[in-house]
Amino acid sequence: MSQQDRWSAQTAEGRRRTSVAALCCYKPGEKSRLIHRPRTHLLLKGARKSFSWKDYRDLLVRAHIQLGGPIVVVWDNLNTHLAAGLKRYEAEHDWLTTVRLPPYAPDLNPVEAVWSLVRRAMANTAFDTPDDLDRKLRRELRRIQLRPHLINGCLPLAINPPTPP
Repeated sequence: MSQQDRWSAQTAEGRRRTSVAALCCYKPGEKSRLIHRPRTHLLLKGARKSFSWKDYRDLLVRAHIQLGGPIVVVWDNLNTHLAAGLKRYEAEHDWLTTVRLPPYAPDLNPVEAVWSLVRRAMANTAFDTPDDLDRKLRRELRRIQLRPHLINGCLPLAINPPTPP
C-alpha cells in the first residue's frame, strides 16, 4: 500500500513542505514492515510540492530490494499512482503486481491508519523549526517501524487465518 501525507512548516526564509510516501508490507509468517521515504519541498513558485510518479517508482524499487521478492501493491487513486509513466513501469516489471482500491476507500488502506498514528503523536505540538517537525516525523515513523503489531493493526483484514484450538 502506498499513500502520501504532507506536513508544512513556516520559516523565516519561507514555507516548506515535508511529504512522506509509505508502504505497509505484509507477508504471512513474517513480521510486517513499514517502508517510507520523506521528502522536503520548498514552496517556490513552479516547484513540485509532492511526490512524482518517479519518486513512487523509486520507492517500489527500494521495497523490492529490501523485501527480496515480488510485491503486490494496492494503490489508492491518488493521481500520481494513475500516471502513465508509473503504469508503464508496472507493466514492464513482472515482479510488480498492482491492484487499485475503489475510488474512495480509506478504511481499506493501511497507510491511512499509519498517518492517523503519526498525526495523533504529533497533535498539539508547536515546532520551533521545520527541522524539529522533520525529526519528530521521522521518530514517529521509526517507532511504528519497530513495532510490527502496530503495522498489523493498520490492516483492515486478517492476513493469517486463526489456528484452530
